[in-house]
Amino acid sequence: MKDRVEKVIDRIRPAVQMDGGDIELIGVENGWVKLRLVGSCAGCPSSMMTLKMGIERAIRAEVPEISGVEAVPS
Repeated sequence: MKDRVEKVIDRIRPAVQMDGGDIELIGVENGWVKLRLVGSCAGCPSSMMTLKMGIERAIRAEVPEISGVEAVPS
């Protein structure tokens, strides 16, 4: 499951990097994906919307057994 999540993140990463940010996969535990948003994404007011509406939606579309995505602080 972690490999499948990583593939989705790798597809999303270039769009996030264009805005000066990046995504670090911390792990997948009990159906939850733990991510760290870094660069300009850390502290961005829109980061939670990006996380839930963009990243989580993309991951759950490809890996439906995922319960959700949560941000891990830096």
